Amino acid sequence: MGIIEYIKAGGVIMEILIAMNTVGIALMITKWVQYIIFNRKKRDYADEIADEFSSIASGDKRAVLLIVKELLQSRLRKMEKGMPTIKIIATTATLFGLLGTVVGVLMAFEAIGKVGMGDPSVFAKGISMALVTTVGGLVVAIIHTIGYNYLIAYLDNIESQLEEELLVRFYGSKR
Repeated sequence: MGIIEYIKAGGVIMEILIAMNTVGIALMITKWVQYIIFNRKKRDYADEIADEFSSIASGDKRAVLLIVKELLQSRLRKMEKGMPTIKIIATTATLFGLLGTVVGVLMAFEAIGKVGMGDPSVFAKGISMALVTTVGGLVVAIIHTIGYNYLIAYLDNIESQLEEELLVRFYGSKR
């Protein structure tokens, strides 16, 4: 059975899963590129933040640190846009797979109810749909769960490196 036959066997639910997967992968690639670009420019961002607060850096160090962290967070929040969508796809893909399982089994039992157990091919379509959508949902969920966690970890790493850079600039050493 080829990929097209699998998709057809999964019905509408499989088409929804493919759409979710396409959107999610496009979003993950976009975020990955944005994070790489942001990571390459992180020294420039550190320079901008340091320049903005160099005049008050001699004041209350805790207040300066809080202001700098808030400014850093506001810049990173922009980078987090789209991440909830990836997480939603990772979470709901398994539910769509389960929905396909239930619908497929229901179809199989309806077929058995109409024509009996004499011909196993009668309920094979429903069982096929159940299995295909289960696999499809799990594949989409696994890809997006791994992608989401990897991207969040990458962004957290950029944040900690920027924070370290700013601490060194303002205080001459890491905390």
